[in-house]
Amino acid sequence: MTIKTLLLSGAALSLFTATASPILANDNADTTNIAGPEMSINETTGQSDADHLYLEDVLGEKALTEVKGWNERSLQRLTSDPRFAQMEADALEILNSKDKIPYVSYRGGEVHNFWQDADHVRGLWRKSTLGSYLSDNTQWQTVLDFDALAEAEDKNWVYKGNDCLAPDYEHCIVNLSDGGKDAVVRREFNTVSNSWVEDGFATPESKGGSTWLDADTQLVGIDFGEGTMTESGYPMTARLWKRGQPLSEATEIMRGKPEDVALWAGAHERADGSREIVLVRSTTFYDSEYYWVPRKNGKLQAPVKFPIPVKSSLGAEFKGQMLLTLNEDWRDYKSGDLVSFALDDFMASGEIANVNLVFRPDERSSMNGYGQTKSKILMSISRDVKSSAFAFDWDGSNWTSQPLDFPEGGTVSIGATNDKEDIAFISSETFLTPDTLWTYNSATGEKTKAKSLPDWFDASSMVAEQFFATSKDGTQVPYFVVHAKDIKLDGTNPTLLYGYGGFEVSLNPSYSATRGKLWLEQGGVYVLANIRGGGEYGPKWHQAGLKTNRQRIYDDFISVAEKLIADKVTSPKHLGIEGGSNGGLLMGVMFTQRPDLFNAVICAVPLLDMLRYDKLLAGASWVGEYGSPTDPVEGAFLKSISPYHNIRADADYPEVFFVTSTKDDRVHPAHARKAAKRMEDQGHDFLYYENIDGGHSAAANLKETAKRLALQHVYLMQKLKDAD
Repeated sequence: MTIKTLLLSGAALSLFTATASPILANDNADTTNIAGPEMSINETTGQSDADHLYLEDVLGEKALTEVKGWNERSLQRLTSDPRFAQMEADALEILNSKDKIPYVSYRGGEVHNFWQDADHVRGLWRKSTLGSYLSDNTQWQTVLDFDALAEAEDKNWVYKGNDCLAPDYEHCIVNLSDGGKDAVVRREFNTVSNSWVEDGFATPESKGGSTWLDADTQLVGIDFGEGTMTESGYPMTARLWKRGQPLSEATEIMRGKPEDVALWAGAHERADGSREIVLVRSTTFYDSEYYWVPRKNGKLQAPVKFPIPVKSSLGAEFKGQMLLTLNEDWRDYKSGDLVSFALDDFMASGEIANVNLVFRPDERSSMNGYGQTKSKILMSISRDVKSSAFAFDWDGSNWTSQPLDFPEGGTVSIGATNDKEDIAFISSETFLTPDTLWTYNSATGEKTKAKSLPDWFDASSMVAEQFFATSKDGTQVPYFVVHAKDIKLDGTNPTLLYGYGGFEVSLNPSYSATRGKLWLEQGGVYVLANIRGGGEYGPKWHQAGLKTNRQRIYDDFISVAEKLIADKVTSPKHLGIEGGSNGGLLMGVMFTQRPDLFNAVICAVPLLDMLRYDKLLAGASWVGEYGSPTDPVEGAFLKSISPYHNIRADADYPEVFFVTSTKDDRVHPAHARKAAKRMEDQGHDFLYYENIDGGHSAAANLKETAKRLALQHVYLMQKLKDAD
C-alpha cells in the first residue's frame, strides 16, 4: 500500500468524489507564531488571523458557539424550503435501498460485504458463498453487527474496514472509528467463533496501521507516545508485536524522522505462503523509500533498501515479478510506466539487475489501477478519461496483454481480486448507465453479470458528451457535460461544475443515483472537469500543477467555466461549482479569483488557510503537493492563492455554502470556520453547515449523508434555478 493510497482513502474521494484534543485538534498547532509570512493581509480588528485562531479549538465553547449559530441560520433557511423534505426522502431511499450492489471481497470461496440500510444505520459485516451471491436471493450470514456493537458499548462506532490473515481468514483486525475520524481503535476478531478474541491484539485510538505477519505476530505503526509520531500526525516507528506481549514492549524495527510523512510496516506474502516484512518510509507525500527486513533464525536483520526511485510504488508480486509503478524516469523507463523485476534476485543480492516493461501509456492514456489474480494481472487503462480492461501475463521472459470484453465509453474498474483465486470482480458504468458488477474468471476468460443497479432516474432523455476547453497556456482540458437531449443553449440552464485537481486523483465517468434524482431530473446540467493536478493523463498531468505551478489547475477550471458560458450552456447567474477537500481549496480559489463566473459555490471539508495548513492535523503531509508556507518563494505563492487571505471587503462574492465536520481529523474544520468568519467580518453572505460527527466525509451514516445531499441540492436550486 502506498502513502497516497493510505492518505486519500475513502472519504476524500467519496465526498465529491483522521482524535481532536479538547483544546486544539493538533498538538503541533502553533497558536503564537503568526508573524512574517503567516500574518494576514487583513490587519483590522476582528479581521486579523490572530483574532480567528480560537476557531482552531475544535471543541472550544467559543468556536462551537459560532458554529451552532451559523448552522442554525443555514438550516432554518434550507430545511424550510418545500423541496428539502422530498430531496432528503429521495436521497435516503436511494442510500438505504435493498437494490444497491453489495460490493464484496473474495476470500477462500466466500464473499464478504459491508452493508448499510435503514435497519442497519452503522452497518453489517456479512458473508455468503459465491454461488448464493450470484443468485437472485443471496443468503447472508452476519459476521459483525456494528449497530448492536455501538449500542452495547455506548459508542458512536463507524466501521473502517478489517484486515484478515490468509489463507483461512480466521484472524482479523477490525478498525473502529469514533464518529468517523481517521484515527481508529484496532481489535482482534475471530470469524469462526464470531467473537472478539479475549486478550487478543488491541490498540488505543490512533492514526496509523497494522498488519499480520503470522497468526501470533502483528506489524504495527501507531502512536506509542512522545517522539513516535511525525509532524504530519502519522507513525514514525514500525514495530513487531507478539501475541501476549504488552503493546509498549513491541520491538522497534525501524524509526523515521519527525519531518517525514510516515513510516508504514507491511507484510508481503510470497507464492509459497511465507511473509516478508516490507517497510515504507514516506519522506514526502510523493517520495518514499522501501525496505525489506530479512529474518534469520527468527531474528530481525538490518533493513535492506530497495534500489528504486523515490517517486515510485511497489505493488503486487506475480510469478516472481515484483510490479513497480514509476512516477519519474528511471533507467530506460518513463514516468507513468509499469515495470517489474525478480524479487528473488533482489533478496539474494540487494540489487536489481533486469527490469521488464509491463505497460507504457501514450500521451492520451494512463493506467487507472490493477488487481492480481492467481493467473493474471487485470488492469484498467484510460484513454481520454474513458477506460477499458486488459489481462496481463508473464511468460517467463516477457509480458503479454489482451483486451477484455467489457462495455466501452465509460469507466471499467478492477474491483476485488485475490492472488489465490481466479475469480475477480470488475465493474462498468457511465454517467447514464447504472453500475454493473461482473465476475471474471482469469483462467478461463468467462464473464458473468453478478449484480447491477436499478435505473434510479430516467436517463433516456439525457445525453453525456465530452468536450475540450483551452486553458490559459494552450493546454486542452477535457470535460464531460451531462444534460437533457433537448437542452436549449440560451444561457439559462442551471449548471453544476465539479472538480478536484490534485494528488493525481482521476475523476472518471460514474453513475450517481442521487445526482441523477436530485439534480439531472430537476432540469440541472452536470459538468465534470478533468483539470490538471489529477491523474487522467498520468503523472505528468498531476505534476504540471504542483506547488508554485498550481495556478495552472485553477486556470484549467476557469477555462471550462468560460467555455460553458461561451457555448451558452449556462451563464454566471446559473452556474454553480462544487468540490471537497483539495477540491474545497479549488472552490475557495475560484470564488476569490473569479467571483464573476459563479452564483453558487459548495465548498466542502476544504483547505482554505494556506499559510497555516501545514500546522493543522495532517496538513504537514501535503507540503509535497502545495509547497511550504515558510519557504520564501512557495510561501509567497501560497499567500497569493490562499482563499482565507484573499477575501476582500469590497468584492462581490456569490453566496458560498461551507460544509465541514467537527470530527474531521484529516482536514481541520478551522479552514471553513475561519473563512466563514472572515466573510462575516466583512459583511458577505454565506451558508454554513458543520456536522458534529462524520469525519472527512462530513457524514457518519446514511441519514446524515441524505441530509447533507438535500441541503446542498436545495441550495443549488435556490441559487441557480430560482435565479430568474
